[in-house]
Amino acid sequence: QVHLVESGGGLVQPGGSLRLSCAASGDIFGINVMAWYRQAPGKLREWVASITSSGFTTYADSGKGRFTISRDNAKNTVYLQMNSLKPEDTAVYYCNVNVRGYYYWGQGTQVTVSA
Repeated sequence: QVHLVESGGGLVQPGGSLRLSCAASGDIFGINVMAWYRQAPGKLREWVASITSSGFTTYADSGKGRFTISRDNAKNTVYLQMNSLKPEDTAVYYCNVNVRGYYYWGQGTQVTVSA
């Protein structure tokens, strides 16, 4: 079993920053791609960013230039640094990891961008 624990969400003003974390534990031998998704109220869940085990990163257009995904393989943790946040970034952010071909989701962490 794979267990994902996210943290770092909260309320922030427009233009502010937040750093999300997601720690993976359990049967994670062979963990590969780690990613972040988000789901705003009334909308479908959307991909935000991904990082491979070797550090190759990709981003959705919505976060390019503002979001940075990184990972600490020793801690099996993935991060999402979010800068210049906008109200439209408000969503529940989910961690997703691939372990030997299977995908696992975290419970989500709320990010609210509001004045």
